[in-house]
Formats: sequence, structure tokens, C-alpha cells
Amino acid sequence: MAAGGRWLRSCCSVLRRSFPVLASVRQRGLVGRSGQWHQAVGLGVALCAVPVVEQQSSGSLSNDALIRRAVSLVTDSTATLLSQTTYALIEALTEYTKAVYTLVSLYKQYSNLLGKMNSEEVDAVWQVVIGARVDMTTKQQEYLRLESSWMTALRLSEMAAEAAYQSGADQASVTARSHIQVMKSQVQEVRLLSQKAETKLAEAQTEELIKAQGEDSSLPQGVLGNSDDDPYLRED
Repeated sequence: MAAGGRWLRSCCSVLRRSFPVLASVRQRGLVGRSGQWHQAVGLGVALCAVPVVEQQSSGSLSNDALIRRAVSLVTDSTATLLSQTTYALIEALTEYTKAVYTLVSLYKQYSNLLGKMNSEEVDAVWQVVIGARVDMTTKQQEYLRLESSWMTALRLSEMAAEAAYQSGADQASVTARSHIQVMKSQVQEVRLLSQKAETKLAEAQTEELIKAQGEDSSLPQGVLGNSDDDPYLRED
């Protein structure tokens, strides 16, 4: 009983410091022999009167909230994937465009030298042109491979944006769609540059073919092939 009294006195002291509303509870009433259980019951009632703050809102654990949280993570991930594939594709397209312009320059130089070179010089220059064509083809295949990955990332981002809209995550949906438009715009700009380079290449090849047919020069076998069957040109 003495131990119980000490425990009650300790609790009472803490409660008076923490909750002023309990300051009126007298310590001697809690430990006295007469009516101590009534006082203990009174203390219990006072403790029950202290409000308990709910630590977590039940709404934050609803299915809709969990879906919105998950779809926001998905839109972030697909945006990262789209960004990476976009930058890789732009870099590959830029390298391809440079290779095309290099070949255009070589064709023009070759056309200007027609009739001024012997057969050995023609062969040597043509080998340089062939090397440039191989380099251009390699870079074309690389950008086409990355373009396929970019298209997949684009579809995933569009699906994630739609899922965000359907789940009520409006901000995530708007952000995702805005990001998609920016990435598409950047790729389109570089594509236009590569298409312009391809047009220049077709013109240079046509010019070289016309000059070669008009010159009485010795050209290596296969130089004057049909440009319409050129596997290095891509129709857009």
C-alpha cells in the first residue's frame, strides 16, 4: 500500500505540472487512509477527460490517396526515362546530321574535281567518299535504334499522364503532359535539321551524277549507280 501511495504521489506531481486543470487535486487525499479509493477514482476520471490527439488521419490511408501517391511516382519515373532517351536521341541525331553534311561536302569536292584527276586519283577520292558513307550509315542506325527507345518512353509517359488524370492527381498529370510537349518539341527541331541535311545530300548526289555523265573521265565501276536505289537515303 505504501508503494502504491508513492506511485500515486509521483503521478499526481507529473499531472499537475502537465495539466493545470488537475492542480486542485490534493495529494493528501490520494494517500490518506480515509476515502483514498474515491480520490483514486476521481483521478481516473480526470485522466479520461484529457483529450487524445489522433496521430494519423484515416483519409491519408484511403485507396484513392494511395493511388494518387503511386501514380505521382510513376509520372516522375517516366519523365526521367523520357528525358534520358530524348537527350540520347538528340545527340545521335546531331552526330548523324554532321555525318550527312560531311558527305555532302565530299560529294561537292568530288564533283568539282571531275575531269581534273586521273583514274588513280579518282579511286583515292572515291574511297574517302565511301568511308564517309559508311560512317553516316552507322550513325543513322544508331539514331534509329534510340528513336525506337524514345517512342517507347513517350508512350509510357503519355499513359502515366492519363493515369494521373483519371486518379485525380491533376498536378502530376499537367506536369507530365507539359514535360512531354517540351521533349517532343526538342526532338522535332533536331529532326528538321537532319531532314534538311538529307535534302542537301540528295542534291549533291544528283549534281555529281550529272557532271560525271557529262565528263569523259574514267570512273570506277559502280560510281554512276542509280541514285534512286541508294540505300543510304531515307524517305521521310
